[in-house]
Amino acid sequence: MPEGLKLDAPRLEDGSAMWRIARDSRVLDLNSSYSYLLWCRDFSATSVVARDGDGGPVGFITGYLRPEQPGTLLVWQVAVDHSQRGRGLAGAMLDGLFARVAEQSGADRVETTVTPDNAPSNRLFTSFAERHGAAAEREVLFDGEVFPESGHEPEVLYRIGPLTPEPAPGAAQR
Repeated sequence: MPEGLKLDAPRLEDGSAMWRIARDSRVLDLNSSYSYLLWCRDFSATSVVARDGDGGPVGFITGYLRPEQPGTLLVWQVAVDHSQRGRGLAGAMLDGLFARVAEQSGADRVETTVTPDNAPSNRLFTSFAERHGAAAEREVLFDGEVFPESGHEPEVLYRIGPLTPEPAPGAAQR
């Protein structure tokens, strides 16, 4: 965990900061501000925020347990404030979130989707699987043509698991 930061479950009052971080990323699909508020209310147990020394959110991951596969944590969005990039925060949030969800629910798998051109996210999930000694399967979940706007990249589904909450012994740490 980067020095001076701590992980926490999101609270309702974090929703506006999460929306701002997502907006300022200029990479994520921006959801409505209302959806971030709902996420903080309804999915705080399967999401995480990173807080700075003043308690303000500087990064977040939103996730949920898949209804038909409750042992699978679906990671919806990962975002890190520009001021905190390059410090390993995304990986620390993902490790911390998975450990908490696994302990509370018994989850042993992670899924997410990433566009092929999103190199940082592709590295994040590949290195997460490596740290945990888990297989990572990839396949196109949604072709670009199914999106209503033109030019959307395909969304590649990562299926990672089975996992253990702690990285595998001898796994490279970042």
